Formats: sequence, structure tokens, C-alpha cells
Amino acid sequence: MASRCAVNQETDRQLLALHRQKALAVGLVSCTSLIAFETTSLLTALPTIAEDLGGDYLYGATLAAYMLADIIGLVISGEQADRRGPRTPFIGCITIFLVGLLVASVAPSMPIVLLGRVLQGAGAGGLAPITFVIIKRVWPEDRRSRIFAWISAGWVLPSLIAPGLAGYITRAFGWRWVFIGIAPIALATAVLSITAMGSLLANKEAQDVALSQKSRIPQAILLTTGVALFIAGVQTRFVILAIAFIGGGIILAIPNFNKLMPQDIWRAKRGLPAILACRMLATAAFLSIDSFVPLAADRIHGASATIQGFVIIGAALSWSLGSALSTRRSHIPVARSAATGFTLILFGIFAVSPVLSSNWPLLATFFAWCVGGFGMGILFVPTSVAATAYADDGNEGQIGSQINLADSLGFALMGGIGGATVAISDRTDWPLSHALGTNFLIAAILAALGIVASRGVAQRT
Repeated sequence: MASRCAVNQETDRQLLALHRQKALAVGLVSCTSLIAFETTSLLTALPTIAEDLGGDYLYGATLAAYMLADIIGLVISGEQADRRGPRTPFIGCITIFLVGLLVASVAPSMPIVLLGRVLQGAGAGGLAPITFVIIKRVWPEDRRSRIFAWISAGWVLPSLIAPGLAGYITRAFGWRWVFIGIAPIALATAVLSITAMGSLLANKEAQDVALSQKSRIPQAILLTTGVALFIAGVQTRFVILAIAFIGGGIILAIPNFNKLMPQDIWRAKRGLPAILACRMLATAAFLSIDSFVPLAADRIHGASATIQGFVIIGAALSWSLGSALSTRRSHIPVARSAATGFTLILFGIFAVSPVLSSNWPLLATFFAWCVGGFGMGILFVPTSVAATAYADDGNEGQIGSQINLADSLGFALMGGIGGATVAISDRTDWPLSHALGTNFLIAAILAALGIVASRGVAQRT
């Protein structure tokens, strides 16, 4: 069986000539960049959208809906990639994403914008595990780190230009062009990727294995519902509702999370469980800082929107640099890379914490948080490559959805908790600096736990 699978994979790689591999790599990176651009630019355009449509009451829901749809999308697409190969679900996901762009662009009201964001989230989330599957099946192990590094770098340029460009488009042409303008580019990129794939990976053995497995979609829906209830609970001001939502969310989320993830993830057992635990901890720790440093720059330092973006741009650039370095140092054990990454994230958290004082220069914050971004780059690529080693024919999509689910849940939970501390500060006399300091402390604890969990990270042989 194993030998036949190896032969099938080698045949798949031979089906793709070198020039087609290059075209496919360009297509995958471009898709990643377009999704990153749309995700980042919406943060700039959303205040105008909400004001224009009278939809302030759905401001937060519009952001949360994208993330929750992302979770469902990645589980469904991962399952379909295992059962049908990656080409068909790729076409489906990019189509859903394009429809979401068009729905949002013509929205007459905020609920329709929210619907568009749900479709965009489902499509964008679905592309992540498919990308994982393609990389696993097309490129040999010694080249995967380079491809993952390029995928990671695909987020950098949009992070740099999207806020300013989206602001200009919104002012000059209207917010609807933030959605319309990206649609033809996304379509062209999709055509390039699909053409390069051809009839890629019609692997009968893998399909038979995948079809014999039970669907994970019901668990994904229940998990998403649980996460949504938890986020709603931590942000509501009514104690009874908060207890009910949080309790209900935990009851739904944890059992279904356990069904979607490998056993012993909570103990970071050696191998894949430790890899997934590290990714969840790293994402939660990093984004707990990256999402709230701009708020500190605004509320504590009175910085402009341009400066708010500037203080975290360095982290995006250093993330890309760390990814490139980890690619060149692929011989280093993945456990050491993960531990080093978490150590740098922890150091960056402590280094950036003085931003909570109005006397601290924001330029120092820029350089301090570069350390955290560099740590994420050092950690991200090796753990992605290590995860591919645990993917066999018939479960590549499942492994891809698991690692992306770990990333999404890390962001979702810390976004909800961080948002709750800010909301409490807004409704009470609790200083904002103390609320953000709480988030920073939680992030530091998570990074420290990541150092411990990294001891179990190992690449399958």
C-alpha cells in the first residue's frame, strides 16, 4: 500500500512539468495575496461601509462572521480535497469567494454585506487546506519549505499596501470598488492556478480511503456555533447571558474540537498533536499583540491611522524574513525552530509592552515588535512542512484543515477575549492600558506554554 502511494505521488509530480509547477506556485501565492489584501483592506473600508448603510450594530458581526465561515470552509474543503482531489474543491472555493465579493459590492444594506463576508470567509478558508494538499502532492519534501515560505510572504505586501490603497479607493471611487476591483484579478489568478493543475491528483486509492472515513462537517458546524456563542458571551454586558453563552459555547466547542483534531492535542503529545498545539498557541499569542498595538497607538498615543498601521508593518516584514531564513536553515530540527520562534515572540511581547505608556516612542514599538514577527516566521514554515509528513494519501485535506483550524481558533479565541477586555474598559472605569496589559500578559503566558509544547514537535520519518 505504502509503495503504491509513493508511486502515485511520484507520478503526480511527473505529470506537472517544471514550468507548470512554477505557474502553479505563482497562482497559489497570488491567491493568498489577494485574500490577504481583501482581509486587510476591509479593516480600512468597514467604518465607511457601516456609516453609509447605517450598520454600526453589525460592525463586529461582519468581522466575526468571516472568521466563523472560514472554519467551516476549511473543514469542508479539506474533506472534499481528500475525496475528489484538490482541483474540484479549489474551483468551488474560488467561485464562492468571487460570489461573496459581488454580493458585498452591490449590497443595499449591512446584512447583505455580512452575507457577502460569510461567502468570502467560506471561500477563502477553504483555499487554505487545498493549498496544503497541493504542496504535499506536487513538491518533494526538500522543496516544500521554500513554497511555504512564499505562501507566508504572500501576506506581507498586502499588509503593507492594502490599508492605504483601500483608503484611497474608498475616498476616490466609493467603498464598493474595494470588492469590485479585486474580482477580475482573483478570476485571472484562479484561471492560472486551475490551468496549471490540469487533471492533477486523480488518485483512486486516496479517494477510496477518504470515502471510507466519516464526514467531519457536522462537527465543524457545531464547533463554529460553540465558538460564536463563546465570543458573544465574553462580550455581552449581561451577566446571566454571558454565563449561558460561555457555558453553551464550551459544551459545544470542546467535544467537537476533540473530534476534529488528533487525540492528545491538549497535552501536546509528541508528533502532530504538538505541532498543532504550537500553531494554536503561536497564532493566539502573536495576534493578541498584533491586533491591539494599533489600538494602543490610537487611544494612548493619539497616533494617526497611518502611524497605527506603521507600528505593526515591521512585524509583517520580519515575519517574511524569518520565513526566508528558516527555509535556508531547513536542516535545523523543527523542535528547535519552534522553541526559538516562541522565545522570540515572548521577548517581543515584553519589548513591546511599554507602548501602553504614553511616554514610550512609537518608533521603538515598531522595532520591538519586529522581534515577534521574526519569531513567527522562524516557527511558521518548519511546522507547516513538518505537518505535511503526517499526511498520507486520503488524509492530506484532513491534516491541512487541522493545521489551519488551529490557526483560526487561536485567532478567534484571543480576538474574543481581547475584545472583551476592551469592551469592559469602555463600559467601566478600568483604564484601557490595564485592559490591553491583561491581553499582553495572556499572550506572554501562551508563548511560554508554546516553548514547553515545542519539545514534542517532531517530523515524521
